[in-house]
Amino acid sequence: MVRLDSVVRALCVLCVAAGLELRARNCSEVRDASAGRGFSFAHVPLQEISGEHLRVCPQGNTCCTPEMEDAFGQQSKQEFLSLVDETSHNLRSTFVSRHQRFDEFFRELLENTERSLNEMFVRTYGKPYMQNSEVFENLFAELKRYYTGGNVNLEEMLNDFWTRLLERMFTLLNSQYVITEDYLECISKYMDQLKPFGDVPKKLKAQVTRAFIAARTFVQGLSVGREVAQRVSKVNSTPSCIRALTKLLYCPFCHGVPALKPCRNYCLNVMKGCLANQADLDLEWNQYIDAMLLVAQRLEGPFNIESVMDPIDVKISEAIMNMQDNSGEVSYRVFQGCGQPKPSGMTRSTRGVPDVFNARFRPYSPEERPTTAAGTSLDRLRTIWNDMQHSVVDIKEKLKRSKKFWSGLPEDMCAGDRISLGNVTEEECWNGHTRGRYFPEVQKDGLTNQVNNPEVSVDITRPDTVIRQQIMALRVMTNKLRNAYNGNDIYFQDSSDEGSGSGSGSGCTDVCPTETDSPSSEAPVVEAGRSGPVEDSARLLLPCEILLAATLLSALALHHHLR
Repeated sequence: MVRLDSVVRALCVLCVAAGLELRARNCSEVRDASAGRGFSFAHVPLQEISGEHLRVCPQGNTCCTPEMEDAFGQQSKQEFLSLVDETSHNLRSTFVSRHQRFDEFFRELLENTERSLNEMFVRTYGKPYMQNSEVFENLFAELKRYYTGGNVNLEEMLNDFWTRLLERMFTLLNSQYVITEDYLECISKYMDQLKPFGDVPKKLKAQVTRAFIAARTFVQGLSVGREVAQRVSKVNSTPSCIRALTKLLYCPFCHGVPALKPCRNYCLNVMKGCLANQADLDLEWNQYIDAMLLVAQRLEGPFNIESVMDPIDVKISEAIMNMQDNSGEVSYRVFQGCGQPKPSGMTRSTRGVPDVFNARFRPYSPEERPTTAAGTSLDRLRTIWNDMQHSVVDIKEKLKRSKKFWSGLPEDMCAGDRISLGNVTEEECWNGHTRGRYFPEVQKDGLTNQVNNPEVSVDITRPDTVIRQQIMALRVMTNKLRNAYNGNDIYFQDSSDEGSGSGSGSGCTDVCPTETDSPSSEAPVVEAGRSGPVEDSARLLLPCEILLAATLLSALALHHHLR
C-alpha cells in the first residue's frame, strides 16, 4: 500500500512538471526584440498562442500573429538586399573610383600634350607652323576621338597625318612651283618608298597604337566591371527566397527565442539558393579579371601612354628636320616620278620663303622646352603619372582580390555574427525548426547545383536574364582586353593580313622591331598620266580578271563544240 502511494505521488510530480513545460511561454522578450528592430506591432501576444495560422514559420505554439509574420517577411527581403549591397560596396566603389581616376588622367594628358606641342612649335617654327597647324589639330582630335570610343583606325589615321605633313612641307620647300591637288596625290603614293621622315613614323605608329589601345581598353574594362557589379548587385528575390530568408532571420522570434542566431551551414544553403544566378557569373568574371591584369601590365611597360605622349613633340620635330635635311633628294625623286611641276612665276628668293623657312625650322631638345603653362602642366602630369603608377599597382591588387567574388558572396554574407552564429557551438543555433545542429549538407555553387537545395526552391530551368546579359558583356570585354594586350584592336581586324592578324595594333607582343633600311636610290616609275607608280614588269592579272577570262574561254569552247 505504501509502495502504491509512492508511485501515485511520483506520477503527480511528473504531471505537474509536464504541465509547467506545456504551459505557454511568455512573449515579452519577443516584444522587446521587435521594438528594438523598429517594428511597431499593434498587438504582440503576451504568451505563446497556437501557430496554425503561420505560413512560413514552424506551426505550433508561437509568439507571432499573421501581421507579424508578414512584416517579418518584408523586413527579411530588405535586410537581404541591404546586406548584398553592403557586401559588394567595396567592389563597386573600386571600379567607380578607379575608372574615374584613370579616365580623367588620360584625357588631361591628351589636352596638355596638345597644348604643349602647339606652344613649343609656335616658338620653334613660327609662321610656317601656324599656317599649317590644322594638320596637328586634326591629329589630336582623332586621338581624342579614338580614346573616347570613336570608330577610328589608328594606323590609317597616323598614316594620313604623315601624308598631310609631307604634302604641306613639300609645298613649302618648293614654293617656286605650282603644286596642284593632283600633284599632291601623286606625291602621297611615294610615301613608303621615299621615307621622307626617316623611321620616326614607323616607330611612333607602333608606340602610339599600342599605348592608346591599352589605355582605352583598360578604361573601357573598368567601365564594364563597374556596370556589371552594379547590375548584378541588384538581386531579384523570388518568393521562395523571401520565404527562406524569413525562416532564417525571423522565425526565431516566432519561436520565442529572438536572440538565437541561425546555424552557419543553414545560412549558407539559404544564401546559395537566393544567389544561385550570381554564382554563375564567376567563371566569366574570373577570366575578365585575368585579362584586366594583363592589360594593366601594359600601363607599366615601356609603351605606356605617358611615356609615348610626353616626347611626341620632339619625335615629330625630329621627323620634320629629317625631311628638311633630305629635301633636295626628296624633291628630285618626286620630280622624276610625278614630273616637273609648272613654275609659279616667282622664285623662292623673291617670295622670301627660304629665309623664313630655314631660320625657323630647326631642331630643339626637351631641355629647350619653355617654362610656360603648358610645360608646367606636363611637369604636373609627370608627378600625377608617378602616382598613377602606384594606382596601377593598387588596382592590380584589388582586381586579384575580386576573383571568385560572386561565388564567395554567400560565405561573405554568412561570415561573422551579422546573420549566423559567431563563436557559439553548432548545437546552440537556429536550424530552421528549433535550437540544435543543422544536418543537411551545404550545396555547391551555381544555379544547377541548387536542384536539391533543402531551404530554397530554385527553378534551374529559368536562369536570370540580367545575369546572362552581364555574362555576355564580360565575355565580349575579355576578348577586347586579350586583343589589347597583344597590341590588336578588334574593331579593325584585317583579315587580309595573315601575317600579323591585326588591324590598328602593331601585331607584335613585346618591343616592336624597327626598320633601318635606307630609302631606295632608284626612282619610282609612273605612267604618263602621273596617276601613281607602277611596277617595272607587266601588270599582274587580278583573281577576278583571271576568273572572267577563264569563263569567256569556256563559253567560246562550248559554243565551238555545239557548232
